[in-house]
Amino acid sequence: MMFMTKSTLIETHGQPVSAQVRLQAARAAALVIDGGRSSDTAFSGVLSTHSLPGRDRALVKELALGTVRWFWTLEEILQRLLKTRIRNKDRDIYFLLLIGVYQLKFMRIPAHAAVDATVQACELAGKPWAKSLVNGVLRNYARRSAEVDEQLSSDAALSAHPDWIRVRITAAWPQAWKQILEANNDHPPMCLRVNLGRIGRTDYLGHLQKAGIGAVLDPHVATGLIVKKPVAVESLPGFSEGWASVQDTAAQLVVPALSLQPGERVLDACAAPGSKTAHMLESQPALSEVIAIDIDSERVERLRQTLDRLQLRARCLAVDVTQVDAWWDGEPFDCVLIDAPCSGSGVIRRHPDIKHNRQPADVDALCQVQESLLESLWPLVASGGRLMYVTCSVFPEENQHQIRAFMDRHAEAIVEPLPMLKGVDCAEGRQTLPGVHDMDGFFFSMLRHRAH
Repeated sequence: MMFMTKSTLIETHGQPVSAQVRLQAARAAALVIDGGRSSDTAFSGVLSTHSLPGRDRALVKELALGTVRWFWTLEEILQRLLKTRIRNKDRDIYFLLLIGVYQLKFMRIPAHAAVDATVQACELAGKPWAKSLVNGVLRNYARRSAEVDEQLSSDAALSAHPDWIRVRITAAWPQAWKQILEANNDHPPMCLRVNLGRIGRTDYLGHLQKAGIGAVLDPHVATGLIVKKPVAVESLPGFSEGWASVQDTAAQLVVPALSLQPGERVLDACAAPGSKTAHMLESQPALSEVIAIDIDSERVERLRQTLDRLQLRARCLAVDVTQVDAWWDGEPFDCVLIDAPCSGSGVIRRHPDIKHNRQPADVDALCQVQESLLESLWPLVASGGRLMYVTCSVFPEENQHQIRAFMDRHAEAIVEPLPMLKGVDCAEGRQTLPGVHDMDGFFFSMLRHRAH
């Protein structure tokens, strides 16, 4: 038997938002669940067509992301409430029902207001015939929610995860799987990295407090602050001047572990959108050169914008980093960072669309990409230099198994301990786990090239 967890409840103030908000949330959720889109792409698609106030836009995102996050739970609830299957051509009504159940189960919106607004959204969708169906189903659930919830029985519904992800996490972390799955269903904290080259951490905390933004010092990293209630980045003091960036605690552990020294030449191999590149330059401004590469030209443009905001400079290239002959000048690097493409299984709480858009075959393909990156870039590491391999995954095949196989192929490589990092010691590196450690799920491994 699995378990249920509670999503963070969202307070609402004043009158309920319009039926238009429910309809746009249903459309965004459908773009993710049925259309395979990322949440960001889905939101940009539906919100670009309507001029909604900031509060209403935020509610669209909460409704859609909550439905994406809890889909398997909401789906089984509907299966127990619906007398007949809804036709494929009426999937928009099905998603309105999911949105409605999510409100009743997880949000502090009065039941009558949630039901009425969702019913009215049927009219906006051009299907007034569905109003009586939506009204009946949602009012039935409002009356019988405790009874219906008690009947939930499938592992997918009780964990709000697809079976394949749940099974892999359970097998990989038999002592911690419950905490990981529970954390995946929670709302993530907003973590900040303070640019200590521009302002002290406690000084910046004071600026936040003056701006009415509650925050506390992050106990795990010297650069970190945790905002008590997430806010728009534009409202952060000095954000446009480069005083701070948004970055999870686990990601902030990477650069201190690199122990960058003045005069070193550094490669950030999968650099966009640029958080770790910027952190390197903030932490060690006397590096001789930083080359930041990403295969996607649009993402490289975001990388440049990140560095411009922080008033930092690196050589940014939009190329396939594994095609070494196309960009490398032959001069070895003292330090190489591979923040490898991965399943994202450690950041599901931030990106619940991963539950829908990743499949087992994707993990196998990503493992091949990771191996290619390691094999292509290891020869670029100077004798005595180091390569740090990082993923935001909790699947061992992308992490310690990947490094173990690499070590079997390269006698000249040794794994260096990372005692300053939090997390579980995996022999080939360290692993942080959502719900176990107060951060995202990241794997870190430092490889040293034996000196000749």
